[in-house]
Amino acid sequence: MIVAADAYVDTLRFAGKRLYETSTKDALHNGVAVLEAALALPEPQKVDYVGTIKQLKKARSATRSGPYKHLMTGVSYMLPVVVAGGLLIALAFAFGGIYAGDKEGSFGWALMQIGGATAFALFVPVLAGFIAYSIADRPGITPGLVGGMLATTVGAGFLGGIVAGFIAGYLTQFLNDKIKLPENLQGLKPVLILPLISTLVVGLLMIYLIGPPVKVALNGLESWLSNLQEGSALLLGVILGAMMAFDMGGPVNKAAYTFSVGLLASKIYAPMAAVMAAGMVPPLGLALAATLFKNRFTADEREASKAAFVLGISFITEGAIPYAARDPFRVIPSIMVGAAVTGALSMVFGVKLLVPHGGIFVLLIPNAVSQLLPYVIAIVIGTLATTGMLFLLKKPVAEGNAPLASAQETAE
Repeated sequence: MIVAADAYVDTLRFAGKRLYETSTKDALHNGVAVLEAALALPEPQKVDYVGTIKQLKKARSATRSGPYKHLMTGVSYMLPVVVAGGLLIALAFAFGGIYAGDKEGSFGWALMQIGGATAFALFVPVLAGFIAYSIADRPGITPGLVGGMLATTVGAGFLGGIVAGFIAGYLTQFLNDKIKLPENLQGLKPVLILPLISTLVVGLLMIYLIGPPVKVALNGLESWLSNLQEGSALLLGVILGAMMAFDMGGPVNKAAYTFSVGLLASKIYAPMAAVMAAGMVPPLGLALAATLFKNRFTADEREASKAAFVLGISFITEGAIPYAARDPFRVIPSIMVGAAVTGALSMVFGVKLLVPHGGIFVLLIPNAVSQLLPYVIAIVIGTLATTGMLFLLKKPVAEGNAPLASAQETAE
């Protein structure tokens, strides 16, 4: 395959083929040489399904920059804290019942102290601290952590933590650029001057200027979410579900996920349930469709369906990326419909999930999820909806067609 163009061309459609890119001038004036060079290209190296996903994610991550990159850095460091805390809270309920935190000295109470009182108290400071770290390196950690802790203290929650992290990072970076010291005093900047000044400024801003209005906004959001009527719950579920499937681990997906994780500290668990269920559906729907409708998928895609199923039940939405990369205009609408249906049903059923990751495996933990049977039904219906959409939209393919998207592709 030869692409002669002087502007950007999306090469996803050529996945699995030998691809030679050149300019239109070169193709017009040196046509024979271009053909010979294209024919001399080696066959693309076949990459297994999981390897393909890893390389596509790596390529997409490399394109991240600016505020989104910094936010995702904070989320990546925050996630283990939230997961550990959520699992410990679920185990506390399993051992001590719904009132485990009230029975001081009991094992359930101890688990609640570790997971709820400590781990969950740390996740906003960790989020803010590592947003600031991504922007300003080590000098940003202290003002970020302190700003995040103050966000929790003044009631500004995860929204305040995000704001604190960005202010701490950019302020520290600004001070580092503007403050000039003699060579023999440069060592004081990262350990004394920058953390001290930026922590003071961020702390005062959070207490007097930023914290109060963000607290009002967060309280309004919590009140709205806590009193959702059926119609509003359905709409929110549709939006969150569709966002989870739209870019399968990209910025839109992460926005929905971060929003839901942030609400866990406020004991609002329904959006988390909708998001995790919706995130499981894209790989599950594709795996089922590739199993049932074999003539609409290549041999490689059918073989990859086994891995896609495992990734789906594990809440790894990225398992759908190779399928979407090869046929985006049919696959992405199909998975969005299924995920939106799942998110809507989960919200309407009133399902609550205390754990922010783990897929189907956390459902085995007592009290980790409320309304277990309706939750499973929502996931099954969404999976079937995606499968049905794929049957309607995808056309039968010839066996010689391109296999799954290769590592040479770029994402977003």
